[in-house]
Amino acid sequence: MGILYKSFMGLRLLFSAQDIAIKVRQLGEEISLSYNRDSGVVAVGILKGCFMFMADLARHIDVPLEIDFARLASYGDSDTPESEVRIIKDIEIDARGKDVLIIDDIMDTGKTHAAFKRHLMSKGVKSVKICTLIDKLQRRQVQITPDYFGFRVEDGFIVGYGLDHAERYRNLPELYVMETLSREDEDR
Repeated sequence: MGILYKSFMGLRLLFSAQDIAIKVRQLGEEISLSYNRDSGVVAVGILKGCFMFMADLARHIDVPLEIDFARLASYGDSDTPESEVRIIKDIEIDARGKDVLIIDDIMDTGKTHAAFKRHLMSKGVKSVKICTLIDKLQRRQVQITPDYFGFRVEDGFIVGYGLDHAERYRNLPELYVMETLSREDEDR
């Protein structure tokens, strides 16, 4: 997508691909220092939004890494979280007694992360930490913060680099704030 298309769709650049690459490398280094080089960590990506971030981040984590994914229902086609968090796909790795790192694109209200963290702890894991690319503060509804985050923002609906609006814009290599919605998006 060219600059004209992004401008037409009402997207304002928030963080460039270079900004993201630098931050992801820094996060990988920080995470690597936090875990035991012998036992490593189980990285659990929250689908679908984590896929770009997790792939890039995993390349910079220098401890043994087991990778799994979970799918949680929280947004659907809306920009407002549903009240209940549902686990659509749970992890398949037996994580009992292991350190777990949840990797996600964004922490918004915090409800999804808090619920999933409780779920993982109930499985007898050793520890659970959370890494998000974006720590969005304005709508936080529970007492939780990511242990690691790339960028902290106050407000705005963010798309790109895995983050979507109604399943669109995930493929953008940068992060944008949606300033306006297209007519198609308003009708959804």
